[in-house]
Order: sequence, then structure tokens, then C-alpha cells
Amino acid sequence: MATPAPFSRFEFMIAWRYLRARRAEGGVSVMTWISLLGITLAVFALIATLSVRAGFRAELVDTILGANAHVTVYSAGRADETGQLQRGFPDYQDIATRLTEVPGVTRAAPLIKGQVMVTAGEGALGAEVFGISRENLESIPRVGIGADAQGDIARFDQGIAIGSGIARELGITVGDKLRVISPSGVKTAFGSSPRVNAYEVVYIFTAGRYDIDRTRIYMPFAEAQAFFNREGMADEFEVMVKDPENIDAYAPAVMQAGGPEALLWTWRDASGSYLRALTMEDNVMFIIMSILVLIAALNIVSGLIMLVKNKGRDIGILRTMGLTEGSVLRIFFICGAFTGTVGTVMGVVLGCLFAIYIDPIFAFVNYLAGGGVWDASIRGIYALPARLQAYDVASAVALSLGLSFFVTLFPARRAARMNPVEALRYE
Repeated sequence: MATPAPFSRFEFMIAWRYLRARRAEGGVSVMTWISLLGITLAVFALIATLSVRAGFRAELVDTILGANAHVTVYSAGRADETGQLQRGFPDYQDIATRLTEVPGVTRAAPLIKGQVMVTAGEGALGAEVFGISRENLESIPRVGIGADAQGDIARFDQGIAIGSGIARELGITVGDKLRVISPSGVKTAFGSSPRVNAYEVVYIFTAGRYDIDRTRIYMPFAEAQAFFNREGMADEFEVMVKDPENIDAYAPAVMQAGGPEALLWTWRDASGSYLRALTMEDNVMFIIMSILVLIAALNIVSGLIMLVKNKGRDIGILRTMGLTEGSVLRIFFICGAFTGTVGTVMGVVLGCLFAIYIDPIFAFVNYLAGGGVWDASIRGIYALPARLQAYDVASAVALSLGLSFFVTLFPARRAARMNPVEALRYE
């Protein structure tokens, strides 16, 4: 008699019959449903975690690259006639031209930077001023043309541009006046006195990061030079490149174009430790969620052990009829694999729906909690992001199915090795 091929039709028929437990075997049915629910929730939680992790990282990097320099070129300083260290670039126009000519550099903007206090009415805030030309301001992705903003950026030379956080804190809008106070202002015989100027707010931007929107002010370059006593100088250069992820490849050429006094500070230097901490947190979270999937998969073992115990008589009869150990093993393997597969599919569907519709889901949770669930001042960004990636979904599916199939082998092997004589002794 020919041996049936593995995973023949009759093996699936028997496995399906066992999964549809009768009322007298309700315990098996309950354990099957518990296993199914556990796998579903575990896969859902894993995909939701991976998508939020990927979204948070992508949003963080995008806001860093969208409103900050990819490379900052600043001066190491040089001693003047009196021996005092002077920082800055007097030949900033020539250096900007050389930086722009570096292959891969898309923009090189000379900047004036300074710390100030801003006031409007009774409110006051500390802020950082960036002196920049209108053309360079327009090209900043999350600040310039095409950004989420109010006002007319074409009027930048007639006023200043501020972050939406400053506008919100001080209660001002486009067209209002903002007083800017610098501690190092007018130089007199008795030292420097604070400089106070009032500027019209002509543009309010939202870069997407709380710390930027609440502290940053852009001022016309020539006005910033006069305000901070930096006539004929630039403090540093804001350099943008085509491939910021490969920023280290640009460093030698940018350093050479900046001149002998130039020093570099890349976006990875500024945020690298934070990104490395995120990577470590990502790995830890994946391990934790993998343990959750393993725990859910172990429920399949409990259900199969009960099923093998309840079907001992059937196993004995099937073995005496000529069913091989391999066929018995495959029947119970199919029972456990079916639960794991259906639970994985349901978990993937729920996880993908969560990632796709995270905004309305989060809005509903925020509504139930009475608002204030997400504090942008702590988390840096304004909303909980999610980014569904094929790799994350595939890794969740592979992990769930792999664990489900693996743990199923142990009770299935126990059923296959059951002695038919012992199974029928008391029947």
C-alpha cells in the first residue's frame, strides 16, 4: 500500500474536525479561542509599536533636517592686535561661494546668531536670533516657502519671522510689534548697554518641533549684523547637502572650502547621541514585544496538550488503522499552525489599520482623556506619528508564525509518539 504524501487532504480534514470541538470538549474550544486572541493581540501590539517607532524616528529626523543645518561651519577664532580671540568670517561672501561649489552642497548661507529676550505686552521669552537673507530663508524646508506658516515671507526684509510657539506664548500675530532686547548692544565709554529694537512680525512659521517653534527668530542678515555689532562679519555658515544621511562624506571638502579657521558641526554631532539612544530603545522594545508574542504562542501549547489528551482514543484508533506517526504529528501540527496563522493575519490587519488611522484614534483617546495626552514640550513634536513599513510587518509575521510553528511541534510530537495500546487500554 502506497504511503500518503505529507499534508494530504485527509490530514487537514481530521485537523479541522478536531478544531471544531463538541460541547463536551468545550475546554479545547475555549483554549483555541484564547490562543487565537492572544496571537492576534500580540501581533497587533508588535506592529503598532514598530510603526510608531518608525514614525517617531522619521518625524524626528525630518524636523531636524528640515529646520536645521546639515553642516554648520563655524570659526575657530584668531587673535587680533590686542591678543583677544575674535570669531567669525570677514570674507563670508567668498567662503559662501566656495561652499556652494562643493559637489553635493545645495545651499551655503552665512548667518549671524545671538541670544536675546523678546517682549510683547506683559510677556517675555528668551529666544535665539538667526540673521539670514530672505533668499536663504525661503529655501529652508520646514520654515520657508511651502511650509506651514502665516504671513508673507516676501516682506521678510521689512520685519522678522518668528516661530509659532513664540507667537502663541506672547499672544501676537502677523502685523504686531515684537521688542527684541540684546544684552550686548551699543558700545559706550562705560561699556556696552542693552540694545532694544521693535520689529514688525511679518511671518510666523511652524517647523514641527516645539523647541524650534518656541525659541527661534529669523532676522534680515544686514539688520542682524547691526543689531549684534557684527558689521562686515558672519558668525557661521548653514550648509545643506543632497544626502544628509551620508553627511560624513561631505566633511573633507566642506572643511577645505571653509578655510584654515573652519570647524564643522554636523547634524549627527548635534543629535547623534539621541538617535543612538532611540536605536537602543527600538531594539529593547522589539525584544520585549517578541517575548509578548512568545507568551501568546505558548497558549497554543496548552490548547494542543488538552486536545491531545481528549483525543487519545481517536489517536489510538487511527494508529491501529495504519496511520503513521508522521501523519499524527502533522494533524496536530496543522491544528496549532492554523491557530497561529489566523491569529497572525488578524493581528496584521488590526496593526495596519492602527498605523493608517492613528490620527483619528489618537484624537478619540485624547477626547476621552479630556485633552493633554500628548505634551509637545516634553516629546518635541506635536503629534504621535506612525509609519507603516513592509519590513516591520514582515518581521512581525515571521516572528509570530515562526514561534507558533515551533511551539506546536512539542505537543504534536507527543501525540505522534503515543502508544495506541496504552491509548485504548481503558476504552
